[in-house]
Amino acid sequence: MQTVKIPVSIDPFRAASSGLRYEGIVPSSNNKRLNELCAGDCSDVVVSLECGVDLQGIVYLRGKAVTELTLLCQRCMTQYATEVTVDFCFSPCKNETEIDELPDAYDPIECNEIGEVRLHQLIEDELIVAMPIIPMHEDTDCSSGSKDIVVGEIDPAHEERPNPFAVLEKLKSK
Repeated sequence: MQTVKIPVSIDPFRAASSGLRYEGIVPSSNNKRLNELCAGDCSDVVVSLECGVDLQGIVYLRGKAVTELTLLCQRCMTQYATEVTVDFCFSPCKNETEIDELPDAYDPIECNEIGEVRLHQLIEDELIVAMPIIPMHEDTDCSSGSKDIVVGEIDPAHEERPNPFAVLEKLKSK
């Protein structure tokens, strides 16, 4: 199958009724927010997307997105590349009632004023959520390794503090 650019937005109901499938890329230049969170540019996002209607008549957009991000290791402060993969399954909802009735297998999404879903934004949002909270190399790859970093000195000889409940002990003996 030919690799093509994923459309910026689609009508999920029309795409689902046609059973459309997309295999392609979202160019890294379209992921401005994701690029801002990285130490370098992210690679193009490889996306596979399937649009359909399940047995209950629920319209869905199911897919997978994969990209490589350059992040800053918070342990050794050097850049490293990591692959981020997300699997998603969305269903367009028009109101709060539809969202409440939606099975747990689907995440709700809203359509814009003309009834379309912005795919690029949706994929970028999923990748941002899937990014590591604290980016770090594996212990074996990190120049700092598993060494603990100590800031400041800890005085090993700490003074014995008086017990705050000693006063209660005196009251009890009376």
